Amino acid sequence: MKIHEYQARELLENAGIAVPPAIVANNASEAKHAFDELAKRYGTKLAVVKAQVHAGGRGKGGGVKLVKSADACEEAAATILSKPLVTPQTTAEGVPVTKLLVAAGVDIAKEYYLGMAVDRKTGRPVLIGSSEGGMDIEEVAAKTPELIIREPLSAEAGLHAYQARKVAYAMGFTGQQVRLAGKIMHQLAKLFLQTDASLVEINPLVVTPATEEHPDGNVLAIDAKIEFDENAMFRQKALTDMHDPAEEPESERRAKRFNLSYIQLDGSIGCLVNGAGLAMATMDLIKLHGGEPANFLDVGGSATEEAVTEAFRIILDDPNVKGVLVNIFGGIAKCDTIANAIVAAAKQVGFEIPLVVRLEGTNVEPARKILDAAREQIPMLTTASDLADGAAKITDKIGVGTAV
Repeated sequence: MKIHEYQARELLENAGIAVPPAIVANNASEAKHAFDELAKRYGTKLAVVKAQVHAGGRGKGGGVKLVKSADACEEAAATILSKPLVTPQTTAEGVPVTKLLVAAGVDIAKEYYLGMAVDRKTGRPVLIGSSEGGMDIEEVAAKTPELIIREPLSAEAGLHAYQARKVAYAMGFTGQQVRLAGKIMHQLAKLFLQTDASLVEINPLVVTPATEEHPDGNVLAIDAKIEFDENAMFRQKALTDMHDPAEEPESERRAKRFNLSYIQLDGSIGCLVNGAGLAMATMDLIKLHGGEPANFLDVGGSATEEAVTEAFRIILDDPNVKGVLVNIFGGIAKCDTIANAIVAAAKQVGFEIPLVVRLEGTNVEPARKILDAAREQIPMLTTASDLADGAAKITDKIGVGTAV
């Protein structure tokens, strides 16, 4: 579950991590008032107007603007709110912006990256730091992996003081900065573990110029991103209220109502699969044969005929879909349930584009008989013997197939 930056900053602040003051605005007029309030309370002469959307790379898409006056703040807010925001992490259509964060500007001497995630190889939480803050951490890891510091920690014991000092020194903090950064690391780890987070990022974590109070500069979090494990939200009731369903595409909201895992992509081949690993393999085979998946849709192991029929509706509602590949390896999910859903979907919504079906596993023989009996009703239906055969057939039928 994702939350907005302003919500993430609130959680950081509640955890004792220093963040610059900021005010949420819903329109350009409120943004102007927010600048005036920051100037009145904190003497702010420079502010940052940030689009609040569940997507990274906002600055690259024009969703982050520096302003030096209330009027400039109002103008920047109006511009950001006037059109969908397109970033490297959104579709070409972009996402609507309905909220803004107006944050006090900060003098920055140096930027760092600090985050926490779950290391899938070890199954342990890991603290991640880098001296290259303000950049995409994926880019840093790809080009200069030696600048990424990883410190695994115990989920039970949390982050030890010596580990925080070790990471702080490795990141290049000096003097009093080490103590301040170490404190933030400790609080960040505590927040990560207590909230069942799957990702917490501060990018950038900054050091300000030296002052009398902080001779080595202060350490502040000026941006935040937090994601939570949805499977743990039953014990995080307060956090579920932070969820903003408006940030999800309507298709994904529909899928959740039927306990389907659905993510829309940019390709032309719809995928209906059971099991996340099988879904990934299916998408890989589609790409190998020259196609592009239009979605990731996992119907799971306990999908009902009604849920699978809705899955077809969701896939076929995407105008970019030119063909559908069904790849079911029946275990808990039964092949005949999928076959009946295909027939039901054909009656209710129709298949006017190629449909290739590969079924294997539990009740596969009854399923094949169901599909054979329905061929006259579904003239666009083709069956496949295995996944590679299915990927080859669907890419060929929509004219994008390449020899493998």
